[in-house]
Amino acid sequence: MQSAGETPVRHRICLVGPGFRFLGGLSVYTCRLATALAEQHDVSVITLDRLLPARFYPGGHRVGQQLSVLRYPDTVQQGPSVDWWWGRTIARAVAHLRRERPEVLLLQWWTAATLHTYLALAIAAKRLGIPVVIEFHELQDTGEAGIPLIGPYRALLMPRLLKLASGALVHNQHDLEMLQDEYRDHLDHLAVEIAPHGPYDHLGAETAGTADAAVTEDADGADGVTRLLFFGLIRPYKGAEDLVEAFNALTAEEAARFRLTVVGETWEGHTRPADLIRDSPHRDRIEFVNRYVSDTEAAGFFADADAVVLPYRRGSASGPLQIAMSNGLHVLLYAVGGLVEAVRDYPGAVLLPPDDVIALGKAIRSLPERRGERFEDPHSWSATLDAVSRLAAAVHPGQVSSA
Repeated sequence: MQSAGETPVRHRICLVGPGFRFLGGLSVYTCRLATALAEQHDVSVITLDRLLPARFYPGGHRVGQQLSVLRYPDTVQQGPSVDWWWGRTIARAVAHLRRERPEVLLLQWWTAATLHTYLALAIAAKRLGIPVVIEFHELQDTGEAGIPLIGPYRALLMPRLLKLASGALVHNQHDLEMLQDEYRDHLDHLAVEIAPHGPYDHLGAETAGTADAAVTEDADGADGVTRLLFFGLIRPYKGAEDLVEAFNALTAEEAARFRLTVVGETWEGHTRPADLIRDSPHRDRIEFVNRYVSDTEAAGFFADADAVVLPYRRGSASGPLQIAMSNGLHVLLYAVGGLVEAVRDYPGAVLLPPDDVIALGKAIRSLPERRGERFEDPHSWSATLDAVSRLAAAVHPGQVSSA
């Protein structure tokens, strides 16, 4: 840790994570993290371009579409991209490591689809004397866990990746405990740090207010209508159906005080939210955008919202939650997993008993009197920068090999 007034040590860090071709939350996270790290360190990125065969990806129809406004800044050196089948791309990535000699190789982990590539890069880094740090966003994607052979594949090879690593980074104590439970025999040699998910302030940042700020109201707002938003992939664990059920349970008089917007692409054949919306007694009060929207559209949805409702059944972190907090909005969510820690210092969050649709409905009914409140987001990327800096200092052995 640096003393007061001491110049921070600059480390050479190579970050590996998904690019924008298979756009998702980790594409955004990788770019935002690289941008933040570049404020204190010399950063390069190796992106995973073609993450897996598009026909196996639930959002395969949109692969390659330009939906994000994010771009890597000039302060981040963009290295090569790697495809799932490798070809020459893996050789270019290894050549990048040999040429740049980073002091840390920081791997973003969330899916077993990256495992073979991460093993190859970690083996190359080991031979070059470059320490490997793994940042865990979740141990395994829930949809992936149900695919035959994926679980055994991960169980077989993840210990080998952990053996090659020198450090690990997780978002919260809950995730650390899950990691320890699953890989207890493979973690003793790792330096471990906890840092909360950094803010997503690239969407609608200009709309974020303070606790005392007035809301700019549209026609609905002027009539006292409270605008509810569900945003993100529509998957079984996201609980969108609980929100629609709670909304459908409102009386006609109560529903007239609200508008509900549900925005998201359906994955894993989870059509129950769509069915409930179709049959809703308040269908005229619901807007359903059943696709993956662009960043420009997303910014508009958050700018128009008073409250974001995220009734997840499990979770470590959430991009929509980060955007909601950056915009200072009310947030309703179930008290599950790492999400409890994610909103611990955010005054606009209301935590509810998991899977309790009745409690969710009551919380929704309480919003109109407070809908104009906006809140300060207590999060920044500084905790992540500090954690990565500590890990870099802990795992870097000094001079790397000249091999």
